[in-house]
Amino acid sequence: MVGKKSGKALLREEGLARTDNNLPLTSWPIVAPINQKNYYTEYLKRDDQILVYRNANEENRNRMMREAKDKDRALAAASRNEVPMADPDAEMADGNAAEDGSGAAAGQGSKVIIIHPGSQNLRIGLASDALPKTVPMVIARKAKFNESELASADPKPKRVRKEGNQHMDPEQQFGEEFATQFTAMTAEMKTSMRSQKFRVLPNSKELVVNYNRRHTYDTVSEHNDSFQINWTDIPPNPKEAPEVITGHEALRIPDDSRPRYKLSWPIQHGWCNEEVYTSKTLLYEDISVIIEDAIKNQLGLKRKKDWTQYGCVFIIPDLYERSYVTSILEMLFREFSFGRVCFIQESVAATFGAGYSTACIVDMGAQKTSICCVDEGMCLENSRVNLKYGGADVTDTFIRMMLFDQFPYADINLKRRYDFLLAEELKQLCCHMIEGDIGVHQHEFHLRVAGQDTRKYTFKVYDEVILAPMGYFKPSIFDNSEKLRGRRKIIERSYDLYDKSPNDPVSSAQTAICREIAPSLVRNDAAPDTDGISGNFVASTPSKQPPGLASRLNDLDNTPRSSVAGSPAPEGNGTPQPAGTTTPAVNGTAAAAANAVAAEKLLSAEERDRILPVYPLDQAILMAISNGSRDDERKTRDFLGGIMVIGGGSQLTGFRAYLEARLRELRPRFDIMIGTPPRELDAQVVVWKGGSVFGKLKGHDSWIQPLEYDRLGSRSLAYKCMWAW
Repeated sequence: MVGKKSGKALLREEGLARTDNNLPLTSWPIVAPINQKNYYTEYLKRDDQILVYRNANEENRNRMMREAKDKDRALAAASRNEVPMADPDAEMADGNAAEDGSGAAAGQGSKVIIIHPGSQNLRIGLASDALPKTVPMVIARKAKFNESELASADPKPKRVRKEGNQHMDPEQQFGEEFATQFTAMTAEMKTSMRSQKFRVLPNSKELVVNYNRRHTYDTVSEHNDSFQINWTDIPPNPKEAPEVITGHEALRIPDDSRPRYKLSWPIQHGWCNEEVYTSKTLLYEDISVIIEDAIKNQLGLKRKKDWTQYGCVFIIPDLYERSYVTSILEMLFREFSFGRVCFIQESVAATFGAGYSTACIVDMGAQKTSICCVDEGMCLENSRVNLKYGGADVTDTFIRMMLFDQFPYADINLKRRYDFLLAEELKQLCCHMIEGDIGVHQHEFHLRVAGQDTRKYTFKVYDEVILAPMGYFKPSIFDNSEKLRGRRKIIERSYDLYDKSPNDPVSSAQTAICREIAPSLVRNDAAPDTDGISGNFVASTPSKQPPGLASRLNDLDNTPRSSVAGSPAPEGNGTPQPAGTTTPAVNGTAAAAANAVAAEKLLSAEERDRILPVYPLDQAILMAISNGSRDDERKTRDFLGGIMVIGGGSQLTGFRAYLEARLRELRPRFDIMIGTPPRELDAQVVVWKGGSVFGKLKGHDSWIQPLEYDRLGSRSLAYKCMWAW
């Protein structure tokens, strides 16, 4: 009897059995499955896997190889000539020392361009220059009407008119609120002067008003005026007129020129000026044209193809917007073709320019005041404060106060170019912050208009010269109604790539100031007839915040949030769970929770955009120092003893002493000292000077190369910036 055959035997007899010849079925490598319980990877965990670090290491290695070859070549030459060889290491040290000196450092800095744009002026120059070139940050383009002739353009300062477009009395033309605040500030100033034993004449204000009401102007013929203005010449043929004019020439274009030119300021209040522009492309194009003309005309670099040999240090605000920085980075590489680019923040550049390692920097510009604490050359992120007022607000308020007191030139309009220049001249001539010098003073000025005879005005002033700068400490006197107009109209905020939440930098000091101003924002939102943001608030008495408004601003600090995915519930019945409570991870709602967090950040960012940061300067400085030192008394003393006030808005006689006295009243037990830039350096160029020092330094890795930008784009900023991008 034949036994039953197995399946393998049957397959073998039928010729279907598989023969193992140890050959793989395919030549494609087989990847073993990942062990999910012990998962690990080295991706982007070593420097050689990151392009930026790899290029830096290769550059250092090539430099060491060149130095070694030069040393061997020097040894060989010395042995052939039988001449005692100088020590190459000593020569190298001498060379480095020479490069740190004036000669070689100047040669190195001659290939680095420092650019510091502002709301009113652009400061630009080579790193080897002693001082920068200052160019107005304005551009003029052909248009049907100029900026003062537009139908929607109200005169500046804005007047209140009666029905029928009739003018009101000077005491009423700026509204009841301004008149009340101005009168209250005048009374407070008289009380302060009497307490300090200063002489106060009882009828000083009446003397000024009566004098200004009686006096008119005197006409001076053109041949008798030795200080005539050289206006910008426009060709008679409109077709031959240039399409674009920038800088000082733009401000000297006659208002009645043929063709008309309209002035545009691309940056206003430290932000991109979205109100007057219709597209983001046109806005950045104007910024590019202004910088390009400044490089060609002020620095003498006419050929654009030579710019590849130059590096660029671009100075940005402390509280910057990421979209602005990335757009500027693209402009510098794509349009200007610079050989290398790096960014530095304004406060850090100020410490470089002044030679301080630890200080509290107060930068008072034309339309923006920024405060930041710098410790050992690094910006303390939580101390950054950005306030939307500056020297231009003082000019506007000073003109309003003068018109309130019957200023003889009642038709002044700061939107006209010659009136704008005249107002700046009057502020520099009259304004100060010395209470002992307050009195009835007589001044005169000349009004020069293209194509007209010069007018000579005589006027008197009293306390307007000090009450206008007092707006830094009582900013509600400023006109803040139009500063948020057009915000986020054409430029969106930056969003995180992964969770789609806003990722523009914030600080706890700025958030605290927004929380103080938020109640006034709620009142303005409740009133339908209110235009803009009012600065009325009580800084010393914080109010209870309404739920859902500024309370959400706490979520925008730099402290990492805890994970939105909860821990799984323990197994078994050992730990009782509250009824109806489950974790997102257990229920599979982690994605929904993450979306909720992103939506909360977005809502907070939208609410922050609706708040205009206007706050008393002395209290803002203390807020920045408190958040920067984190209640460390030693650091608090260092910052209070090292406050440095810079910027054109601070160049008022007696301003630093007045600010120091106010800070001592608020912090009497601390030794407070406000310093000035050393070496008699102009306070307006300290930031630019620090950028030039930074551009000549060796050894820092902040330079972005064209290859890195071509491959990484704006992601290279995360590796190259000195701060957390």
